[in-house]
Amino acid sequence: MIDMLVNLYELPDSSELYQRLEEQGIILRRANAYERHIVADWVGAHFSPKWVSEVKVAFSRQPITCFIATREKEVLGFACIETTAKGFYGPTGVGEDARGTGIGKALLFRSMEALKDNGYVYGVIGGVGPREFYQKTIGAIEIPNSDPGIYRDILPD
Repeated sequence: MIDMLVNLYELPDSSELYQRLEEQGIILRRANAYERHIVADWVGAHFSPKWVSEVKVAFSRQPITCFIATREKEVLGFACIETTAKGFYGPTGVGEDARGTGIGKALLFRSMEALKDNGYVYGVIGGVGPREFYQKTIGAIEIPNSDPGIYRDILPD
């Protein structure tokens, strides 16, 4: 899977998207240290064991580099930055029942804004699955010769 590059000084305005989530009762925020086990367990139940490892790395950072979307104290989605490599976005995922609400897009924007706040001018989306989503949503472009990129020689689960 290829990597994609995002121009962080040309990010679209995300305020309307955040407002729409708020109107649905969805809270988008940075996770807290005492929630590590909850978020890691949720990711393990919905996604890959490898993603659990990356989530745990995000919780080892200061500030924590994992963002979550919640409603009524339930995790609906997550996104991490700087777990596999500096300036990298991912992993990220939204629970099946919450897809189509805009959470994935909002987590992407919040993560890219955090990378920009950290001083980066470009962000890397590693090992992209839905290329069209990232192209359309945030103007990401494919990085030539990036497959397999950093995700080579991966140990099996």
